[in-house]
Amino acid sequence: MACRVSELVLGCRDPEVLARFWCEVLDFVVLDREDDGSVEIGPREGFGGPQPTIILSRRDEPEKGKSRLHIDVNATDRDQDAELERLLKLGARPADIGQTGEEQWHVLTDPEGNEFCLLKARLDPL
Repeated sequence: MACRVSELVLGCRDPEVLARFWCEVLDFVVLDREDDGSVEIGPREGFGGPQPTIILSRRDEPEKGKSRLHIDVNATDRDQDAELERLLKLGARPADIGQTGEEQWHVLTDPEGNEFCLLKARLDPL
């Protein structure tokens, strides 16, 4: 039997702000809050489904160096341009990491500057 990703952990200054942002982006809900300020978000169905949950873990200072992990998202109910517009209204910002302009994805940052990519739709709605 193989492993599967069950949780992603993202260090951040304000877990509540990022929880609101990522819940809107992914149509997730808050599943748990810890005494240390961490917030776990995930699918409305709860823990253990096919999608991993995201734990937003409070960190007062950013980690040294650039994170080697980022999140890719796909729109499931609209085209990429409409989803890009929605994400920008939620607080995402374009990020320039040296793209050529020929890519089929958009590089963005969440409200705390964590990079993520909006891919051209590859997923069917569930």
